[in-house]
Amino acid sequence: MRSNHLHVLLIAATLGALLGARGALSEVVLHTEKSLYRNVTVTEQDGERCMKFSRFYQGSRQSCIFLNDRSKLVFAYTKMMLASLYLTPNPKRVLVIGLGGGVIGDISGFVAAIYHRGIPHVQIPTTLLAMVDSSIGGKTGVNTRDGKNLIGAIHHPSFVIDDVDVLRTLPRREFNQGFAEIIKHAVIADAKMFRTLQSWKAGDPPSLGSGVAGAPALQRLIKRNIEIKSKIVAKDERDKSGERALLNFGHTIGHAIERAGDYRRFLHGEALSLGIVAACAISIKKAGLSPDQRDSIVNLLRRFQLPTRLPRNFRRKKILEAVKFDKKFEAGKVRFIVTPQIGTAHVSRDVTMKDVREAIEAL
Repeated sequence: MRSNHLHVLLIAATLGALLGARGALSEVVLHTEKSLYRNVTVTEQDGERCMKFSRFYQGSRQSCIFLNDRSKLVFAYTKMMLASLYLTPNPKRVLVIGLGGGVIGDISGFVAAIYHRGIPHVQIPTTLLAMVDSSIGGKTGVNTRDGKNLIGAIHHPSFVIDDVDVLRTLPRREFNQGFAEIIKHAVIADAKMFRTLQSWKAGDPPSLGSGVAGAPALQRLIKRNIEIKSKIVAKDERDKSGERALLNFGHTIGHAIERAGDYRRFLHGEALSLGIVAACAISIKKAGLSPDQRDSIVNLLRRFQLPTRLPRNFRRKKILEAVKFDKKFEAGKVRFIVTPQIGTAHVSRDVTMKDVREAIEAL
């Protein structure tokens, strides 16, 4: 006889992240009980590492899988998660929770998308980048050696919980990389937010009033970025009309830099920062972006300690080779996002590989 209880597969970055987000996890169970299922049971697989977590559920058991940032390249992790789900007594009553950064959200969402043609998925992002970008829009996937997110699905989470308290423990480098996506949103859609960021007190993750202007200001900033991305996604959920492609500003070359660095040399936000600089150079030539506005964008990236130049010994040729694997290529031509001025952007089909190569060489 099948159980009516819900099996919760929790996919977390680290035990520390799991324990740091216990308040958000409690909200998930409460919300799940009210809106998705009646009964919630968290079952155990990785017992020893989950013992402390079980205290928050007063006798419940959990199924926990811990991943790292390299896990998106290893299909064995996907198989491991699916194997855990196969053991559940009622496969129709399963909830996957992704607790961590963008990598965790992408993998957990992908598993939820392909198991029984789609089961509920909840995201609890624990990085600024995931809160303002990757947890929104439903894109899930895993990387291959040939490129980022070449295997995946669109599967929207049932809900997302953002808790700025979990950002307190982020290393500064990890925290700052989230501002690359925030600056991208400002460049393509919100000149007012761009001006706000120019006076933002950059620094350490928030400690309720210190650091980056305090948690309340950060909450408002996160909310505004969620609004920007959600509005764009709503117009073009399946990335068919070109509207959603605006979110790829800086990503064509940024993803190529990540791949050229074997996904180890740069964090995603750092590679994106470099990609934004290159996109600005192309925008000057193809969209009429003024050099002064380009300089403002570059200076804002630097304000948040994001890279704007490649290391001298980094092979530019490797980046150019990686660009050709980008999903935004159609019939050998790239759909490149350019900005004519801060606050707006559009798709250009006039950008050539020569333009891309010159922008990369100038980094």
